[in-house]
Amino acid sequence: MQKFKLELLFQIIGIGSASGLVFRDNSLFIISDNSSVLYEYNMDSKSLESHKIIEMPTGTPAENIPKAQKPDFESIAGFGEDCYIFGSGSTENRNRMIHFDVDKKEKIKETDLTDLYLVMQSFGNTKPEDFNIEGAVYNGENWFLFNRGNGASGKNGIFTIGGNNLTDDFSVLYNSYKLPKIKGIQSSFTDAVRVDGKIYFLATVENTKSTYDDGAVLGTFIGRLDIEKMKIDFTQKITDTHKFEGLTVYKENDKTIEFLLCEDKDNEDLKSDIYKLTLDK
Repeated sequence: MQKFKLELLFQIIGIGSASGLVFRDNSLFIISDNSSVLYEYNMDSKSLESHKIIEMPTGTPAENIPKAQKPDFESIAGFGEDCYIFGSGSTENRNRMIHFDVDKKEKIKETDLTDLYLVMQSFGNTKPEDFNIEGAVYNGENWFLFNRGNGASGKNGIFTIGGNNLTDDFSVLYNSYKLPKIKGIQSSFTDAVRVDGKIYFLATVENTKSTYDDGAVLGTFIGRLDIEKMKIDFTQKITDTHKFEGLTVYKENDKTIEFLLCEDKDNEDLKSDIYKLTLDK
């Protein structure tokens, strides 16, 4: 059992359904699964900015986009000054990746990942209704995309993507995982972040067999994966009530590591609670 401390750090007004975050230079870059913008929250000034990352049809709000239309940005990976934002792939209109430069505060590129996602589904023997990318990690060489096993088949897996690009020159590896259960229901990946040669991940238990419909929340685990071996080192339940969907490194020393977490409350309230998790190494 890993020693940990979980505490509410602050609340941000103006963001709902937070699904991923990256900490950089005392700012949080936050995505919402029902929004068309990337949020930037400065922790010193407590100011909130929004950066448009996709165009929506006229009349569609930037926040609280109707479920059938939303791009469903569920994962964000930070690497240097770059952020890469991924749609979940759970429906045909959720297949985009956005490359955003956090220094220049501008969108660099939008990529259609439809072909990649189809290859991933085939290679991982994952049906479209079980495909739901909710975590992304980049180490400068490979991408690690986490499929959330909240579909009927419970397909928790990690796709390792190599190659020169994500459109027509890539390789795919796949590893499947059995994650811990609560009340007989398997947890499922909701986010991940790289720390040196390890990946820390979140896995939430939600009482649903759908990648589209939400269910009752039963708790969240944190775990760690060795990148070289692609084996899980440990898992630890950190809450019985929260559905954490975002994870980023905040502070680190020889003995402990601090993460910031965000929670998707599956409602239309434009409020997001940011938690701090302190974990012994």
